[in-house]
Amino acid sequence: MTEMFSTMAISSHGMRAQGSRVRVIAENLANKDTGPTRPGEDPYIRQVITFENEMDKNIGSKIVKVKDVEKVDKEQFVLKYMPDHPAADDQGYVRMPNINSLIEMMDMREATRSYEANLGMVEQSRDMMLRTIDMIR
Repeated sequence: MTEMFSTMAISSHGMRAQGSRVRVIAENLANKDTGPTRPGEDPYIRQVITFENEMDKNIGSKIVKVKDVEKVDKEQFVLKYMPDHPAADDQGYVRMPNINSLIEMMDMREATRSYEANLGMVEQSRDMMLRTIDMIR
């Protein structure tokens, strides 16, 4: 029975981690068009989440946790011609975020599927516990 509780705990930590990932992706998509307010400022910078395995001594197994949410500034900002924008440079270009909606949506889909897989494990563990209780009666 304790193995089933461990399975549920591991899966719930996975669900929590994937929920955080979905939140970060949603922030990226929401700020896709968020440019700077003044010349020389940076626009919104895409964020990515990293995970790590951590030993949980209570359940005696490794669980996944959010390690960090990092800004990814390795890619160039997109230059968009908007001469009337308050953050436009001398030539009328504004640096816009380096967010690709297609990549964000693919990441969102993967996070959602991982969340659903963990949810399925929780449901299967619960069903097995209920069957075991029924057999004991």
